[in-house]
Amino acid sequence: MSDDLIVVGSLAGAFGVRGEVRLKSFCAEPADIAGYAPLRGPDGRIFPAVEILGQTQGALIARVEGIASKEEADALKGVPLLVERARLPALPDDEFYHADLIGLPVQDAGGTRLGTVRAVLNHGAGDILEVAGSGGKTILLPFTHAAVPLVDIAAGRIVADPPEGSL
Repeated sequence: MSDDLIVVGSLAGAFGVRGEVRLKSFCAEPADIAGYAPLRGPDGRIFPAVEILGQTQGALIARVEGIASKEEADALKGVPLLVERARLPALPDDEFYHADLIGLPVQDAGGTRLGTVRAVLNHGAGDILEVAGSGGKTILLPFTHAAVPLVDIAAGRIVADPPEGSL
């Protein structure tokens, strides 16, 4: 995937039988995803328009131009929706796009390398950095100021103060 493309959501399967989809939005305001259309899939497929119809638990209900049936919606389950970085708003200094964090090295306050950010997860209670540590070990860090006091995108590093017992 190109660095100039940012994931703004993902298709989460069919909703009903007429091609409507469950749509997970990663935007601060979930319905804003419709304003970024056209969206594209990682394979280059273009979704020209998105119409938000409502909400369901954990997702939006939407009609996405180019998806016409339940079967097609189900076949696209899990497909990330991308938009060009230049179309996204600039962020304040203390906010980051997940794509900017993935791949950054993580070290503790003493400079010891802990690993590399593999993913940014959110299961409803806040963001968590998944860090690929040495020897295949996975470290999960709450993405809070207490656990991650410094994110320096320009220098390409993250400084973490992992909670007791997380290593």
